[in-house]
This record gives sequence, structure tokens and C-alpha cells, in this order.
Amino acid sequence: MTCPVVTRAWLFGIATNLIRRHRRDEVRLYRALERARDASVTGSGVSPVDRAEADLAQRRLAGALAVLKAGDREALLLVAYGELSYAEAADALGIPPGTVGSRLNRARKRVREVLNTGIASKGRRHDG
Repeated sequence: MTCPVVTRAWLFGIATNLIRRHRRDEVRLYRALERARDASVTGSGVSPVDRAEADLAQRRLAGALAVLKAGDREALLLVAYGELSYAEAADALGIPPGTVGSRLNRARKRVREVLNTGIASKGRRHDG
């Protein structure tokens, strides 16, 4: 019979590796979006100039998200994209609401920096 402590440690090791791989893939996705050149939109009413500007904005935002610390990126996406309140994001992340506020402040500041300067890849990179 296997010792429960060894099994639990083994499972946590597997979970840690899966999470690490997911975060690495997430950053790769944001970097790929940053480098993307030929996104197409179907439908009428979108001029080539508007499409080019939207593509550039999407690439710059993806680059900005890629340089955020994972915790900061998670908080930002939950509140901005997921439309969760600070309290809901705190529950989802298992952290206090004040920590959500701190992470959002850092994330917004860094995203603003990257979008204003246009430099994401050359900036400090935070994968974990």
C-alpha cells in the first residue's frame, strides 16, 4: 500500500508541472499574438486602415500582457475581461481583495508603460 504523503506529494508535483506548462503556453500565446501580422476580419464596414490599427493595438496589448507577472495578469484579466468585482476576483484567486487591488495597480501601470512606449519584448519579462 502506498503512503498517502508520498501520493499527495506526487500529485502536487504533477499539478505544479501542469500549471507551469500552462503559464508558459499562455505567455507564448501572447508573444505570438504580438508578432502576428496577417489577421483578417470578414464583414463590411471595416476599412484596411482601421483593421491595421486594430491589429497593431491587439499585438501591443498581447505584448503588454506577456510581460506581466502571472498573478498580476490573472487579476487584470479576471477584473477587466471577466468583469469580476475585486471581491469575486479575490475569491477566485484565493487572495485578499486588497491584494487584488495591488496586483491590478501594478498590472495597469505596466500595461500603460508598454502601450505608451510600444516596447514589450525589450521590457522586463515576468513568466511566473
